[in-house]
Amino acid sequence: MIKNWFNGRTVFTIIAIIIVMATVIYSNYLSKKIAVEERIKVENWIEAQRTIVKSSDNSTLNLAVRISRDNHDIPIIETTEKDSITGNYINLDSNSVQSDKGYLQTRLLEFKRQNKPIITVISVKPYIANKYYYGQSILLKEIRYYPIIQLFVVALFIIILINSQRIHFKSSQNQIWAGMAKETAHQLGTPVTSLEGWVEVLRDVQGSELFLPELEKDVKRLVLITDRFGKIGSTPQLEKKDTVEQIRVMMDYMRKRAGMHVDFLLETDKPVIEAMISPPLFDWVIENLLKNALDAMEGKGKISVSIAVLEDFVQIDISDTGKGISKRNYKNIFKPGFTTKKRGWGLGLTLTKRIVEQYHNGKISILQSEMNKGTTFRILLNNQGI
Repeated sequence: MIKNWFNGRTVFTIIAIIIVMATVIYSNYLSKKIAVEERIKVENWIEAQRTIVKSSDNSTLNLAVRISRDNHDIPIIETTEKDSITGNYINLDSNSVQSDKGYLQTRLLEFKRQNKPIITVISVKPYIANKYYYGQSILLKEIRYYPIIQLFVVALFIIILINSQRIHFKSSQNQIWAGMAKETAHQLGTPVTSLEGWVEVLRDVQGSELFLPELEKDVKRLVLITDRFGKIGSTPQLEKKDTVEQIRVMMDYMRKRAGMHVDFLLETDKPVIEAMISPPLFDWVIENLLKNALDAMEGKGKISVSIAVLEDFVQIDISDTGKGISKRNYKNIFKPGFTTKKRGWGLGLTLTKRIVEQYHNGKISILQSEMNKGTTFRILLNNQGI
């Protein structure tokens, strides 16, 4: 189980998570370091402003002016000791300040959430002071948002990787299906052709009329199965056919093999409902669903098939009064190898789904199911272009 879990995709995901976590930690370290440096820059800027106002020494004044001019990225708002805005600010949009009366107040609230103010006391008694609230520089914002952007990129890359692997797996699975189907049809072809020849020979044998009709039925059945597998391995040619008649024939075929305690009912809102189908494959779909219904009922109950025409689809509902399907198995019922029977390979519904959805561009699903009361499968066939 550990080997199945510890595959290449899992390793890649773990490495990607480690990289993102390391980046987040390092970015957080850098942002804290830059935040400390920016606070020092703001303190120096405030001291430079005080020096410019009070100093008469040109050398000191030149240094203060230089420090003041160097701050071109950290926004600062000056307030009184009671947080009333004095009107002094830097690195903010002047147009927004003039056009929006609440702009400075909004930015002040933002700065309060980001950093503690730097306070310059002017007088102790009475207490008079200036507070300087400042925000984040563009560099600090970029560093703090960088891990989020990187996480998004890595997540997008993982999604693309998983999707490409899923497409590749599905393509490989389709190739396996096609290869198995073609090989099965090829292997059946030779003995079936031989059996057809022997049937013709037996026609001239006296007494063969007692068993020959049944033998012919079995040989025709083998020919039909071979034809079905041959069409699974390649893209079938769809034809405009009456689905009501196709289903009626299959129900008659299954009725003879179901016993006296199973009732069959066919309901349709029109006598003829046409759709583009491959007759041999469509018959296989109906046969698989009817067989599953018979197995679920264990030789006693009712099978109902309802056919209706919607705006863009032909809707076919196949219901039984069998033992039902538990909800936890809904997502597994069409997977290869899944079966609740004591015997069987679990491929019938998988083939059914493949035929309906890949070869007929339709949909098949469990419409409803209740334990010990029955199940309804719904097939939707596209009837556009008819």
